[in-house]
Amino acid sequence: MQVRLRSITREAEGINAYEFVDPAGAALPPFSAGSHIDVHVGPNLLRHYSLCNDPRERHRYVIGVLNVAGGRGGSKAMHENVRVGDLMTISAPRNNFPLAEDASRHLLLAGGIGITPMMAMVETLSAHGADFRLLYCSRSAKLTAFRDRLTPHTEGDRVAFHHDEGDPARGLDVVAALREHEPGTHLYCCGPKGLMAAVQAASAHWPAGTVHFEFFSAPLAAPAAARDAGLDTFQVRLASSGATYTVPPEKSIVQVLRDNDVEVETSCEAGICGTCRTRYLEGAPAHRDLVLSDEEHAEFVLICCARSRTELLVLDR
Repeated sequence: MQVRLRSITREAEGINAYEFVDPAGAALPPFSAGSHIDVHVGPNLLRHYSLCNDPRERHRYVIGVLNVAGGRGGSKAMHENVRVGDLMTISAPRNNFPLAEDASRHLLLAGGIGITPMMAMVETLSAHGADFRLLYCSRSAKLTAFRDRLTPHTEGDRVAFHHDEGDPARGLDVVAALREHEPGTHLYCCGPKGLMAAVQAASAHWPAGTVHFEFFSAPLAAPAAARDAGLDTFQVRLASSGATYTVPPEKSIVQVLRDNDVEVETSCEAGICGTCRTRYLEGAPAHRDLVLSDEEHAEFVLICCARSRTELLVLDR
């Protein structure tokens, strides 16, 4: 859908917030805490960004974007090319990082720009009077986005800022923070790879299903389920046309389809955003993604990263 960029706000050094509204002033599709949207930031350039405003707001979407040095071009395009008033194309919100409905307590752990999905969580949990705490790690106060919105929550110790001033030795002690698991507590983490890996290791003893991650890029050590090898070579068939293509070891399903002029929309191409989610009709995928649930795996596959455990995989497209 098309939206208009109504405002750009500097939230911290190198971090801008972008506010989108419907061009005609209509309400936007609803979203829940943890949701993201895909943004077309340029020709053949699609990126996903977490929504960081209050989910109760229906008149706007707000995202936060860090200008990443040496990135893949999405953040640079957002910071340098878009202007207030621009019409832009986005997807409807999707949620791969929802709040657990059965949790009695929520522990949010954010690093740097990983604060973006946590902002909507804070708004939702506060509105419901839920028991939560946010630990927000950043290098310094000037690199801390949304500080003004979060500061009121520090009075009840619901939000704690941690600045390491660039010294790893002064980083948050995640081992100590996650040593004890209080029954009913769910953990949510988003941030740089190093922080995510440390949290993953420190929370390994937490009960299954109580730890949730939002990845911006493929993790340093992917869970075993994400390393399903599948066959080196297999065939993929499109149900709509019957066209069948061979997927060799060195190419993904997406790459093979594009080589044959089949248009496929992707963003991360690492199995972490869900943009290329496709229903399959026959065969057994070797799932390598980090976002689909076991129930979704029974029906869908992320064709940017998956292989196949059968000679033929039939896609519903």
